[in-house]
Amino acid sequence: MPVHRIRLLGDPLLRTGCQAVTKPNSPAVRVVLDGMKETLHDWQARFGSGRAIAAPQIGAPLRLVYVNVDRPWTLINPEIIDIGTDDFTVWDDCFSFPDLLVRVSRAHEIKVRYQDETGTEQEVQLEGDMAELLQHEIDHLDGVLAVDRPHGLDPFCMREEWDRLYGKEGRYGAPEPRAAGFTAGVL
Repeated sequence: MPVHRIRLLGDPLLRTGCQAVTKPNSPAVRVVLDGMKETLHDWQARFGSGRAIAAPQIGAPLRLVYVNVDRPWTLINPEIIDIGTDDFTVWDDCFSFPDLLVRVSRAHEIKVRYQDETGTEQEVQLEGDMAELLQHEIDHLDGVLAVDRPHGLDPFCMREEWDRLYGKEGRYGAPEPRAAGFTAGVL
C-alpha cells in the first residue's frame, strides 16, 4: 500500500465534513485504512513522532481514524458522546501544519462511540493525552483544525521556537507565555 502525501493547512479538503462509512469491512474502506496505516508508520519512522491520523489528512473524506499508541487501533465513524467537566491546555501539533504548534483547551475526559473494523459498535472512556488525541482527530473529521481553537494569549508558536522555549516541559507541561522585554510604565 502506498504512503500518501499529507494534506497541508490551506488544502480545502481539510475543511470538509467527512462522510459516514456505511460498510466498515468493505474493500474500499480497507484500502483507505491501509493507506492511513502506512502513512502514519512512515511519518513515525522518518520523524520519530506521530500518534494518529485521520482520513482527510490523506485525501479521503471519510469518518476514519487510525491510532498507533502502544497498539494499533482503528475507529470507524467515531463520535464524542460525553465530555467531562474538567479542561486542560495542551500545545497541539499536527501533520497538516508540522512547523506550528497551537495552544488549545481540551476536555480532560471524554466518551467515544465508534465501530471497529468488523462494524461492531464500541464505546471507550478516555482521559488525559488519549482524550486530547481523539478530540483532535475527530475534529479533523468535522473539518475543524487546532488553528480554529486557539486558547489564551499568544497561542501560536513555530516548532523551532517552541522547542527552544518549552521543549523540556513537553506539550502538556509548558507554561503560558509571558511578555518579555519592558515593564509597563517603566521607561
